Amino acid sequence: MKRAPRIAIVAGEASGDLLASHLIAALKARLPDATFCGIGGPRMSALGFDAWWPMEKLAVMGYVEVLKRYREISAIRSQLKTRLLQNPPDIFIGVDAPDFNLGLEADLKARCITTLHYVSPSIWAWRGKRIHKIAKAVNRVLALFPMEPPLYEKAGIPVTYVGHPMADQIPLHTDKKEARAKLNLPLAGPIYALLPGSRQSELEYMAGTFVQTARLIHQSQPQAIFLVPLTTRETRIQFETAIYQHEAANLPFRLLFGHAQDAMGAADVVLVASGTATLEAALVKRPMVITYKLAPASYRIMKRKGYLPYVGLPNILAGRFLVPELLQDDATPENLAQALLNLEGDQRIATFLERAFTDIHHQLQQNTAEKAATAVIECLLA
Repeated sequence: MKRAPRIAIVAGEASGDLLASHLIAALKARLPDATFCGIGGPRMSALGFDAWWPMEKLAVMGYVEVLKRYREISAIRSQLKTRLLQNPPDIFIGVDAPDFNLGLEADLKARCITTLHYVSPSIWAWRGKRIHKIAKAVNRVLALFPMEPPLYEKAGIPVTYVGHPMADQIPLHTDKKEARAKLNLPLAGPIYALLPGSRQSELEYMAGTFVQTARLIHQSQPQAIFLVPLTTRETRIQFETAIYQHEAANLPFRLLFGHAQDAMGAADVVLVASGTATLEAALVKRPMVITYKLAPASYRIMKRKGYLPYVGLPNILAGRFLVPELLQDDATPENLAQALLNLEGDQRIATFLERAFTDIHHQLQQNTAEKAATAVIECLLA
């Protein structure tokens, strides 16, 4: 390679920021003069990534929620496309965010810019016909999960299975006592980790429910402690507002800035909004209850298009219900509190889940960042 490559990346949420930061670090180790630009988060920026827009601009979930911000998001994509076509990068990597990235990738690929999509859209769960759109948009897919490559190979789309970086980062065993000591928590007594989501749109629907769930648990277990890791100042303010609105300032919440893995490791049970955090809880080997709420119209649309009976990654990867899922109308504080209380202290279930989650951990442990970096470099040299 005669000159330093210029690599454009778009990541639209916290999980994408994590994936992209690991990839950037691996690429910088092998291509020290490479430059990186586009849309990203704080982890990427800490590695020298030039963020033209912050990733929070794209962090919206659900049809109705996206429609509310369609003009702003569409304008960002249009401006980004113009900027990339005026000064083309050597390669473009869209990290997840398929509704934003695939259309952009198709336009760039049509202008002979090499495009990779890192994180397969969930074509195994819903909207399987998107594989035809993906074929037009990308030169290669970097797949995180083992059931994905056969789908792309059948469609003739180049694909590389890279595993998931959290499986490399998180140890096979997380010691609960060590995690509690790190957070200055009592070694005995029930502790719950509450993860209401990383997007502001998620907190809009989940924060109040999580606060009310904690109140009900506290009535049964006055000694319980509730750890709430939040990714941004904005989501912290949203959760604090929910505490105030539900007059729950007396409950033993401990709000953390980040430290989700530490919170899960210290917990007996985790309540987690569906998404990548469900996988993190599985890799930490903690019993969990998965929940989610969307705008009613968004939920109806997504439910009609789904192929699988479950939405949580631990259940999807296992191909069966390992952990309970309480979604939308079923996600009441009463139901959630009862499900969490049923899991807390049940050693038989904890042992069963630890074994099942360990199997998933081994499947995903693939030295992801290095495999992904190798695939990117191969495309740069092609």
